[in-house]
Amino acid sequence: MRGLYLVTPNWDDTEKLLVCTGRALQAGAALVQYRHKDASLALRREQASALLALCRLHDTPLVINDHVALCQDIDADGVHVGATDDGVANVRRTLGAGKIVGASCYGDIELARAAQRSGASYVAFGGFYPSVVKKYPVTTPHDIVTQAKAELPVSVVVIGGMTAPNAAPLVARGADMVAAISSVYLAPDVAEAVAGFGALFRD
Repeated sequence: MRGLYLVTPNWDDTEKLLVCTGRALQAGAALVQYRHKDASLALRREQASALLALCRLHDTPLVINDHVALCQDIDADGVHVGATDDGVANVRRTLGAGKIVGASCYGDIELARAAQRSGASYVAFGGFYPSVVKKYPVTTPHDIVTQAKAELPVSVVVIGGMTAPNAAPLVARGADMVAAISSVYLAPDVAEAVAGFGALFRD
């Protein structure tokens, strides 16, 4: 797992969502998380199913934010869980060894250690910078990435107000993936925005 981790915005317009996601996938996005906190059950299933088909065309994993049953129903590639969601261990037992299970760990290395022990495929830290989408304390220290990479045998994802320039020092510390929403979906040129993130991971 390495590169741009694309997280979808709360868009009800499925066609718009698919067009922008398709451009990002063509430009090299490495993983997509379907996240729509306000969607109805019907819209969530419609969008997740369409995104899964699109990701399959580009041989790119799709994970579902929070909704384990939806992941099972459409056979998506995994689930991302937060602090208030079902525990990583329960999700891993439900989905089995072959699926991706990601965990939000905010700025807490202890949460990351526990998630890894419970079967997480990756741990996500943040927010590092102010976000136009999510409101949270911007208190995550950059050095947590260095610490996690030294201790944990799982991928490290960084999130929160990410742009290519401000993600660069986190990638330099070892971040495997950079998660972004607005800086891709609201970019004047989606492909150019994705390319900017991709450049961070070129050896």
